[in-house]
Formats: sequence, C-alpha cells, structure tokens
Amino acid sequence: MALIFPNRSRSFDEVRKGVRFTGYDGMFEVRFLVEEGALGGAITQSSSEAAYLNAFDAARSSIQEAASRAYQHRRGNNFTLKAEDFR
Repeated sequence: MALIFPNRSRSFDEVRKGVRFTGYDGMFEVRFLVEEGALGGAITQSSSEAAYLNAFDAARSSIQEAASRAYQHRRGNNFTLKAEDFR
C-alpha cells in the first residue's frame, strides 16, 4: 500500500526545531519530522513558529514526496527528514 497524507495538520516542534506531520500506510500511522535545515535558508533557530509552519506549507508537496521516498527505502513508523533527503 502507498503512503498517503489525508490530514493536512502539522505542528512546530520547538525542542527539535522542525515541523512534525503524519502520513498513513493503510491503518498504520507514520510520523515525520522535517528538520530546520530542510525547510530552506530563510529559517533559522530564531525564526518564529509561524515562519516554520509557513515554510512547511510552501514546500508541502516536495516534503511529502521526500517522505514517501524515505518510507519506500526503509519501512518504519518514525522518520526525520534532513536537507539531503530533498536532493
């Protein structure tokens, strides 16, 4: 079954400085964290929560593509997407 993203919700992770979101493979939930460095050069550790979420929203399709590729290579339920996952 393919990974899908029916829920558009996402949340800022202040501790890890990234954005969390969820995908699903059938009934299995797959959690993702997009690191700060993968959200673009405009994001820094001093950026606001809104800036992180806006950067995520602007790149949502490429983030979901990277998440799907990561999931295909290594099935699991928890992934961290880094800048190199988008190359």
